[in-house]
Amino acid sequence: MSTFTVGEVIAERSVQLTRESLVRYAGASGDFNPIHYRDDVAAEVGLPGVLAHGMLTMGVAVGTLAEALGDTGRILEYGVRFTRPVVVDPSEGAELHVSAKVGAVDDETARVDLTVTHAGTTVLGKAQVRVRLS
Repeated sequence: MSTFTVGEVIAERSVQLTRESLVRYAGASGDFNPIHYRDDVAAEVGLPGVLAHGMLTMGVAVGTLAEALGDTGRILEYGVRFTRPVVVDPSEGAELHVSAKVGAVDDETARVDLTVTHAGTTVLGKAQVRVRLS
């Protein structure tokens, strides 16, 4: 994708996370915090359940845009605010929906705003990616 129009949705997808997804991500990242795989530990610290890793959620989000760009080298900057946890149910899992919409364009870059929701709630705030146009 080389042209961007403000307001255009350039990518969308839904990703199903499971407890297995969390275990695999923990192995790849080295983040073995038990809140990501043990219900009892999550409950002990006051969480509503086992949570997806924040960086996993970020990766799923930017991965949606990366597929549309075709060249991850065009991504110049990426930042988010974690606003809500993604609780991964042991049997149902958790579905993340990601939408990438062009928020601004200048001579050399575009700002793409990512909307990431789970169960109808936005889980990442101010999720923005600055992309080189060409």
